[in-house]
Amino acid sequence: MKHIIKIMALLVALSAFWISLLQTSVLPESYTWLLPLYFIVSLGSYGLLMVGVGLMRFPTCPQEAILLQEDIVEAKGFLNGKGVDVGSD
Repeated sequence: MKHIIKIMALLVALSAFWISLLQTSVLPESYTWLLPLYFIVSLGSYGLLMVGVGLMRFPTCPQEAILLQEDIVEAKGFLNGKGVDVGSD
């Protein structure tokens, strides 16, 4: 719930800033109307960048791989006990 409040506060602050830019003549009006679009494009680019960085730095977990292999062997043994053919290994 706190996260939603933070997001809403940020959106209200950005909206107030945008409206204040619309009311004043600091930027040309054509640029000011495009600011939300620029914000959305920037947010999307940031999201793609974070996904790319996360994929490049994806951790390998050798301990978890060993545990997963043990679970697979245990599951195959259980299924073979029930009469299910799970393939050869």
